[in-house]
Parts: sequence; structure tokens; C-alpha cells
Amino acid sequence: MSGFVVAFFLLSLSAILGGVMMLNSTKVMHMMLSLVLTFISIAGIYVLLSAEFVAVVQILIYSGAVTILMIFGIMLTKHDIESEKPKRNWRNIAALVGIVAFGVVMFLGVNGLSIDASDVDLATNNTKNIGLQLFTNHIVPFEVMSVLLLIALVGAIILAKSDDSKEEGTKE
Repeated sequence: MSGFVVAFFLLSLSAILGGVMMLNSTKVMHMMLSLVLTFISIAGIYVLLSAEFVAVVQILIYSGAVTILMIFGIMLTKHDIESEKPKRNWRNIAALVGIVAFGVVMFLGVNGLSIDASDVDLATNNTKNIGLQLFTNHIVPFEVMSVLLLIALVGAIILAKSDDSKEEGTKE
């Protein structure tokens, strides 16, 4: 096994581990830290794929800005830890069985796959090529995504305001 394959397996294992830890954590801040582990592992996979610009954007945008925004949102909301029910042991076992089954199916599917490799120079003008593709061929999905994010932001504000007005009505 080459160093590239070992690095890929370690990064993918840490990304999966971060996702599983996020789903099994009971504290919200631990969930966020697990999500950061997943984001950084995915950025490492991007580096292995010679997409350094995408890796840096992954770290800056997701591991930095989105995570900080989520932490602020968590801190600003009321989180009652006593009302949460403890997770059942059978759910953890079912999750483990599902993860192992998914891993086996993916390994068997990818192991017998043969892809014709062609020489592609990914390292030169990587950022320029991403920008050209994003703002020429994929401008409509880019703009639709920005509108979708704006709608999600407005919806979150409306939901937060309605929760505040309900709480004010019950206290009086």
C-alpha cells in the first residue's frame, strides 16, 4: 500500500468517526467539535486529490465560518438538557451494524470497479478553472443556491421570532 492510500484511509476513517461521534454525542458543543473533525478530514481528502483551493475554502468556510455561526446559534437558543431522553443501547448497535454494512457494500462496489485513467493536469490553474466553471457553465445553480440560503436564513429568523413571541405570551 502506498502512502497516498494510507493517508486516504486515515482521513476517510477520521471523517466517518467525526460523523458517528456527532450523531452519538449528547452535548451540542461536542457535536460541533465532531463536525469540525469531519470538515478538516474532508479538507485533507481534497488535498490528496490535488484540489488545494477547495481544501482551503473547506477549512475557511465550513470549519471556520459555518461552525462559528452554528456555535453562536447554539449559544443564543435555549437548550434544556434535562428534557432529553438517554439514548437506548439498541440504537447504538443498529447504527454500528448499519455503518459496517455500508462500509462492506461500498468496499465491494468500489473494489471491482475499473475506471479508465487519463492524464489530467489538475494542479495548474486550479482556482481559475473552478471560477470559470462556476461563473460560466454553472451560474444558474450558483444563484439558485444563494437564493435558497437566503430563504433558509429568513425562515430561521421567522421561526426564532415566533418562539420568542410564544414564550412571552406564556409568561404573562
